[in-house]
Amino acid sequence: MVPADEIEGVRAAHARLHETVAGLDDATARQPSRLPGWSVGHVLTHLARNADSVVRRLAEAVDGRLIEQYAGGDAGRAAAIEAGAGRPAEALVADLTSADDAVERLFATLPAQAWELPVLRSDPAAGTVPAARLVYSRWREVEVHHVDLGLGYEPDRWPYGLIERMLPDLLAGLPDRAGPAALAAWALGRAPAPRLAPWE
Repeated sequence: MVPADEIEGVRAAHARLHETVAGLDDATARQPSRLPGWSVGHVLTHLARNADSVVRRLAEAVDGRLIEQYAGGDAGRAAAIEAGAGRPAEALVADLTSADDAVERLFATLPAQAWELPVLRSDPAAGTVPAARLVYSRWREVEVHHVDLGLGYEPDRWPYGLIERMLPDLLAGLPDRAGPAALAAWALGRAPAPRLAPWE
């Protein structure tokens, strides 16, 4: 049950992200990202707090407890991102790399049987998933938000293994985001691509 390939995917994704932000300056940290209303600093802070959330949930799962992804739920998540986004670039990068290192250390030391333990989904009302799912979730989070930084990393650099894992889920959710008829008409070449509701 150890998700070894995905753990390696996370490690490599972290390394690519750290290469992109090495030497980040304050002006770049303040510039808009590709996410509406978020600067580069917001995205980096979110990635660091997401790493913390992976460590928190896994550590609590080992102790037999289920906790929300973020302390304080969505409001707590938003407050932590806003509070950290304006820090100097050096502090943003140090925070990110430290949080990523903690994820990798925990992944490397977690007992094999722990990967089967339940953890709450990002939406607690949706129930639980095996702890191993957090590895894929972290991998996807890092790769997608690496692109969102707008610092030269593009989707064509996403590893095929991630795309192979991610694409079926995305395709399955398209009817809910576009409407089945509009989606079918576009796929048949009978209408333009429909507008997609935000991915969650």
